[in-house]
Amino acid sequence: MTQLLIQFPVSFIFLFCCTLAAAQSPAAAPAQSVPATVAASPAPTGPPSVISILKKDGRFGLFIKLLQTTKVADNLESQLLDSSNGLTVFAPTDSAFSNLKTGTLNSFTDEQKKELVKFHVLTSHISPLQFQTASNPLRTQAGGSTELLAMNVTAFGSVVNITTGETNTSVSNTIFDDNQLAVYQVDKVLLPMRFYVPLPPPPPPPPSPKKLSPKASPVYVAPVDSSTEKCLSKIAIYATACFMLVLAAFP
Repeated sequence: MTQLLIQFPVSFIFLFCCTLAAAQSPAAAPAQSVPATVAASPAPTGPPSVISILKKDGRFGLFIKLLQTTKVADNLESQLLDSSNGLTVFAPTDSAFSNLKTGTLNSFTDEQKKELVKFHVLTSHISPLQFQTASNPLRTQAGGSTELLAMNVTAFGSVVNITTGETNTSVSNTIFDDNQLAVYQVDKVLLPMRFYVPLPPPPPPPPSPKKLSPKASPVYVAPVDSSTEKCLSKIAIYATACFMLVLAAFP
């Protein structure tokens, strides 16, 4: 019994000291919340790349080469950025180039090749439905204001026919369309008539104005004094009278 009473105070004192030490220890610092990582906004995307679109399809190697060698491709993205009208591209397949007469493409000068590529690019975006109301001739980057560079379309339902006066074909597939850029597949190379019809000769220069020959100066006639004129008249009458008298004296 005595041993139990001795152990109880010791145990009580030990528990009391532990409780007091815990109460006097500094409070643990509250855990700091880690700020959530803000997701980086995606970089603004540029205009669609015609070259990338055609490469992804895989059937336009020759047209891609022409776009690059003529430097037309370098201007397409900047035109899409600077213009709100968009662009439309008619892309001939490799088979379309293979169907040209042998040596046709090589017969074109570098300037003609550039004009050929620009002839396949319209200066505005035209959706498939808009072909039904498009105004002819279509405006290409090669021009189009003259008959030798004209391109006309006719639409019957979903069929869009294209004629240049040298080439007749139709749109066979829509490769890409995002309301800014439209890329259509054509199975023939669109050839402008300018390559085959000689340009009319320039008009002759207007005739130079004829030089007027100087007029002859008028001959100056001195005025005759009226008194002198009367005197001469009297002398003439007197001389005539004398002549008549001489004739009368010699019958």
